[in-house]
Amino acid sequence: MVAAGFLAGLWTAGRRGMLQGISPDKVHDFGLSLMVGSILGARILYVITFWREQFAEHPFPEIFSVWKGGLVYYGGLIGASLAVIIHSRIKKIPLWKVADVFAPSVALGYAFGRIGCLMNGCCYGRACDLPWAITFPASAENGGVPRHPTQIYESVLSLGLYAFLAWLYRRKKFDGQIFATYLVCYACLRSLVELFRGDYPTYQRFLGVVTPAQMVSIGILAAGVVLFLLLPRVLKSIQPRQ
Repeated sequence: MVAAGFLAGLWTAGRRGMLQGISPDKVHDFGLSLMVGSILGARILYVITFWREQFAEHPFPEIFSVWKGGLVYYGGLIGASLAVIIHSRIKKIPLWKVADVFAPSVALGYAFGRIGCLMNGCCYGRACDLPWAITFPASAENGGVPRHPTQIYESVLSLGLYAFLAWLYRRKKFDGQIFATYLVCYACLRSLVELFRGDYPTYQRFLGVVTPAQMVSIGILAAGVVLFLLLPRVLKSIQPRQ
């Protein structure tokens, strides 16, 4: 599902790039950089987050065993963002135009990825007795107990975010607006769904309540707000005078 989400996101980004005068070929050229950056970033943050549980006693070769699972989305987002910055500078493509091209597709790819989490049984929710609760097989780590389908929550919310950003893209006022909007919206949506997550041990929660993802969301939200406020001024100041 991750591969399907990546391909769907890259294809839609290529179509969207044409509206900004960026050919699909140039957009697709980012594919390898995005893949490497996102996987490295996602794995590094996963290792940091779960060092105590999985890696402290036997770090090697477990740190590099990505095929066994273990990726954190926010790490992937940071890694992919760095990859786009480097690639766009090398290819001399306007950074914020490219960021806007990819932003809606990130939300689309994420929706696919969370379905993969559902199939894998990770990122599960707290126990509940709601009519739409799901129960994993009893043999699974989280099985035998009805739980919030947090993976479905995030997938549906991400599809809605994709539709909103795709709509906003055609109406944007400045380069970088869509990316900044994505950061703000995703941080809020992720923090909301985290309230129903059940896969974090208590000691990983700040004050026993706030999850690691919610802590990172604060920084992502702040970054989005700063970009939204500063980019129009910065881009206006560097425009050539008539």
